[in-house]
Amino acid sequence: MKNERTRLLRRMEELARCRVNDAVKLAFLDAGDAQVIDRLDLAALTEFKRSASGAVEIRLVDRMAVLEKLVELTGGAEESAAAFYRALALGARESGADDGN
Repeated sequence: MKNERTRLLRRMEELARCRVNDAVKLAFLDAGDAQVIDRLDLAALTEFKRSASGAVEIRLVDRMAVLEKLVELTGGAEESAAAFYRALALGARESGADDGN
């Protein structure tokens, strides 16, 4: 049970930090690009719609909701808050949102 919980928490951390580049690439691929689609990392993608007119709608994982749940599940409010802010800062650095100032 503990291993399953650890695995779940690790997966939630990965979702909170995952990149969305491949989900955006998917919007520009044609139906004949199946071999490319198979190699895309679509972990952040929760919904993908393409209309007959070619318009694309992409829905992604709500990172804040994942981080909030992660804090809730890890218990210990003070340590959880510190872990939350560390994960948030790491996610900002990885996404390029943090310019170092």
